[in-house]
Amino acid sequence: MKIYLILPLVAVLTACQFGGPPAPAPDAFVPRCGQDRLRGLVGQDAAVLREVDLPPATRVVKPDMAVTQDYRPDRLNISITKDGLIDRVWCS
Repeated sequence: MKIYLILPLVAVLTACQFGGPPAPAPDAFVPRCGQDRLRGLVGQDAAVLREVDLPPATRVVKPDMAVTQDYRPDRLNISITKDGLIDRVWCS
């Protein structure tokens, strides 16, 4: 008789464990600083930056320039080489 009382309890607990689909995976990280729009500048002379409408939080990093390591997803960084060419465009 006791087995009849335990079986429904086991069935309920089993249903709780497998109660639904897994949570959806979070969306992949999408940079929001505008880097995709400006990636075509890589390899060009840095003087072209005067003609480009840059986001307000843009940081132009020149050779041997000290920069902070804090992460701000809205900040656009543009790295300039010693030769005055745009080397890299990224968010941080």
